[in-house]
Amino acid sequence: MNPSASGWIPKYFKIRADAVSSESHIHESISYHQLQSAGFIHGVSITSLLQPIPTKIILTTDELTKINLFHLLVTRYFEHNNDATQKDAIKSILEFYHLIEKGRKGFFNQFARYSKNHTKLERIMAVRIHESNNLLKRNFTSLLTYAFLYLDVLAYEQYLLGKQDVKAFITRFESTVLYACFHALQSKQKKNKYDRLLIELFEGNAAYANSKKSQQEFVESVKASSPHQRTFILDISCLAVWDDFSMDASEAKFLRGLCEQLELSESTLATSIETIVILTQNESVQVKLFEYAHPVNQFYKQATKTVKTLIVRNKTRLITELHESGELIVLLGKSTSKELSAEEKAKVKSQLLDICKTIPSLTIFLLPGGTLLLPLLIKFIPQLLPSAFDENRIEK
Repeated sequence: MNPSASGWIPKYFKIRADAVSSESHIHESISYHQLQSAGFIHGVSITSLLQPIPTKIILTTDELTKINLFHLLVTRYFEHNNDATQKDAIKSILEFYHLIEKGRKGFFNQFARYSKNHTKLERIMAVRIHESNNLLKRNFTSLLTYAFLYLDVLAYEQYLLGKQDVKAFITRFESTVLYACFHALQSKQKKNKYDRLLIELFEGNAAYANSKKSQQEFVESVKASSPHQRTFILDISCLAVWDDFSMDASEAKFLRGLCEQLELSESTLATSIETIVILTQNESVQVKLFEYAHPVNQFYKQATKTVKTLIVRNKTRLITELHESGELIVLLGKSTSKELSAEEKAKVKSQLLDICKTIPSLTIFLLPGGTLLLPLLIKFIPQLLPSAFDENRIEK
């Protein structure tokens, strides 16, 4: 089976059917520990959850991850629909992605020319992998790339259970995981420049900053989470502090406290840490884990480039909107010379988001996690559109 060539999904089902008929364990449930050991949870699949795979090629991380994601979705489907067919499974997964991507302009149009459902699904799987490993294509969660593909699996479980608002679940759970990651990074005694850049981006968004509201939302989300979901939060938090392949006393203390908040045992924490240690001892994985876990420098550079491009391309419209806003242009001008108050920052954020709603190419800032880029928008508007501030500049 070649997961990069057309027709791999029918081949997958043939392998699966042969394994089931030979009384293989392929049709059995997959434990969370298996996902950890395979590297899927941490974004570096080192082996396939589908065993054995007849192939003459050495599968790449992308290909292993694609197989693992699809295998997990199919396995979850048949756990809920014992007597269903492969066509039913494909149809269900397609409908799931249609639901969570609904409203995303042009997403499904790119698959319209494919007449067969399995071909459409092959393309969707390829897009999911590509977007998860391509900074800024989805949103801020791309910092942890493949690790967040497990959210597809968790969301699909919600879908199979008949839960109504699956998209809201994804947004809420993403925020919960990123909130934990933010505090994991803050716990580091020695923060490198990339850690500080990442923390700065987090702090630019009220959803992750230190506040009673965000803490309360985190607690409520944790209470509503399943044991596997809570373990995933812990695993990703461990990954966040392990980018330097070490753990100091402050980080260990934070993780123990988080474990207690998540109502998980110390043995669960020990397993999370042990799994990462074993993965990083694998020479073929070590660099990739670091690369995928914290490409903060690349993210910051690409984020800066993207935001600058958006400002320049929408220069005329932005200047018009800014002049009409009145208060916003005054506050943006003021931000170039002094720190804004919390109330002023909230006004800037709210009014900028209102402007983004009126300019199609700026709707990226309205996507889940997209507001994390707002600090860059606030920073570069006065720099790139100085003419808009000539009459409203606040002097020191």
